[in-house]
Amino acid sequence: MTSPRTTLSLVDTDPAELAVDAIVIGVHSQTTEAGTGASADALLLASGAESIAAAFDGKLTETLALLGATGGPGEVIKLATLGTVTAPLVTVVGLGPEPSGAAPAPEALRRAAGAAVRALAGAPRVALALPLPDDADAPAALRAVAEGALLGGYRFAGYKTKPQPARREPVAEVLVAVPDAADATAQAEIARAQAVAGAVRTSRDWVNTAPNELRPPVFADAVATAAREAGLEVEVLDEAALAAGGYGGILAVGQGSEAPPRLVKLTYTPAGGGNGKRVALVGKGITFDTGGISIKPAQGMWEMKSDMAGAAAVGAAMLAVAALKPAVTVTGYLPMAENMPSGTSYRPGDVISMFNGKKVEVLNTDAEGRMILADAMARACADGADYLFETSTLTGGQVIALGKRIAGVMGTEELCERVRVAGDATGEPAWPMPLPDDVRKGMESDVADISQVNAGMDRAGHMLQGGVFLREFVTDDVAWAHIDIAGPGYHSGEATGYWTKGGTGVPVRTLVHLVEDVATNG
Repeated sequence: MTSPRTTLSLVDTDPAELAVDAIVIGVHSQTTEAGTGASADALLLASGAESIAAAFDGKLTETLALLGATGGPGEVIKLATLGTVTAPLVTVVGLGPEPSGAAPAPEALRRAAGAAVRALAGAPRVALALPLPDDADAPAALRAVAEGALLGGYRFAGYKTKPQPARREPVAEVLVAVPDAADATAQAEIARAQAVAGAVRTSRDWVNTAPNELRPPVFADAVATAAREAGLEVEVLDEAALAAGGYGGILAVGQGSEAPPRLVKLTYTPAGGGNGKRVALVGKGITFDTGGISIKPAQGMWEMKSDMAGAAAVGAAMLAVAALKPAVTVTGYLPMAENMPSGTSYRPGDVISMFNGKKVEVLNTDAEGRMILADAMARACADGADYLFETSTLTGGQVIALGKRIAGVMGTEELCERVRVAGDATGEPAWPMPLPDDVRKGMESDVADISQVNAGMDRAGHMLQGGVFLREFVTDDVAWAHIDIAGPGYHSGEATGYWTKGGTGVPVRTLVHLVEDVATNG
């Protein structure tokens, strides 16, 4: 099920003269004494709004103050222009306090563009005249505005059978005002934003699809079809191939469901072989997680349709890689299974033989993600990866430790730092976490090489247990990072910034940034 798409282009026409349905400008808040309320001098129009302000004879901030504008981040105020400019509507989006001697941070612009475009649903054609620097930071700012606009306007197609009169269509066309619409660098940023945001939207679509319509074989087919259309090499291992290949973890988790498991492998090979480096991306694809025999509580279980967000992100990132053509070989591994309770489910106490030969004692069937990931990560190492980035909605411990917005990252220290930097650059923050020896000691098994969770079922350091377990399946010569997106992968609250309710697409943009970084810097 594909969501409606928004198109994006550049313009260098005076914003006051653009023939659009709405023009978006930014406003900053200025520090005022507590309790005094908003006033005209408490608002500062951002750059890009000069011609709009002139058309209002300098009274725009005064009018906005009367409407209650504060300039707070993400605040959206709509104002009829009554013929003062060509567009019938001016939409003012808050950018927060004016940065000292600099343009707004890219993430502030990304969120502002997303909030404005979402608020303008129903307006077919919208122009953004947001502040863009004219220095070396200009490409990052333009990228942020473009991504925010495309992602803020996202809406899942859904399953409603009756017309929804109050449900306005997303903005169809967004124009971004820049000094020179023909500038090659600016055009390249728009093309990149369309490729990357398109991939994020695809990831969101997969996550938001009802779990009865996206069981492992269907999910595998959907990813394979999209990948082939993008020009990627595709290999899909069904249950017979998984058994023949020794993928004990994937098979164990999937054996409780009538919908059999899959492992999808996607490969991008650059022209000329690239820089010689090989990047592996691995994503958890549990299409629905009941917990299996260790069944979850009923409350909130419906959100477990999002337990394949890691695989969705990896599959979508590979589509973006195919479009952007970086000079590095990239392979995506998407293990897929449905974790269901039945007479054939794997059990607490089972010992599973994994792809790399290690024996795992199962203590909790709800710790299933690490089982399928371990097989896929071991396969990636066997295929010969230099860098391995794995992402998954792995542990509730990530949410407890870092909240709903910040991913936890564990693995090789240098690679974890690269993930943190990439997350900061893309607006998908991640924070490095340790892998302590005492956590590994607590996972010793009396009968196997390692227990799947702490042998005493102690949830202390739960997020770290997941990372420690996965480390067992990465060879010493591979730099690796595990990105736990249990919180950031799915947004159950109201829309905010460029996040809409449901799948977020995190960390597609981080993965693409990392691939480009390896392509450029090795």
